[in-house]
Amino acid sequence: MEINDQKITEAIEKALKGDQIAFNTLLNTYWNQVYGFQLKRLKDEYEAEEITIQTFSKAFDKLATYDPKYAFSTWLITISKNLQIDKSRKKNSQPEIDRRNLASEQLKKIPDSAPTAEDKLITEQNLAELLLMIKQLKPHYQEVINLRYFQEKSYNEIAALMDESLSNVKVKLLRAKNLLAALIKTKREG
Repeated sequence: MEINDQKITEAIEKALKGDQIAFNTLLNTYWNQVYGFQLKRLKDEYEAEEITIQTFSKAFDKLATYDPKYAFSTWLITISKNLQIDKSRKKNSQPEIDRRNLASEQLKKIPDSAPTAEDKLITEQNLAELLLMIKQLKPHYQEVINLRYFQEKSYNEIAALMDESLSNVKVKLLRAKNLLAALIKTKREG
């Protein structure tokens, strides 16, 4: 997605006012750059994705501290690099719980029951096809969609269940919805 500096400045200003579309624009514009940066450093898709989610979570929480004298991408990469360094230090100082195994266990619990009437996305799609598309997502995205849309958990409940910050949950859910929308679009065009 090509976007000029003026559009980024406008998106940042709108995001500071709470505009969700602006947050989505920033996420979509810079996701691949931040994720690619982490993937080169870590050589692990799961870890790179987790740090990228945390990067956007922290950036969106601290957006008011962004200094427009610097490129927004530079600011994001700096946050991402610092998060990765902090995570490496913590990893070296204490044993790590393997979230991937926990996520795959959660995967087995995704219900195949009828969707709620509240969720437009689910009601507009054939449920069986939608569940197949959801299962194409990575386990942690499946988990957050399951908790939010099938179990109807609040963001706070999801954060507690996943042992994540509220902003991480929001970014994960936003990313999961974007990936799912892309799968749906590809399916319709194909």
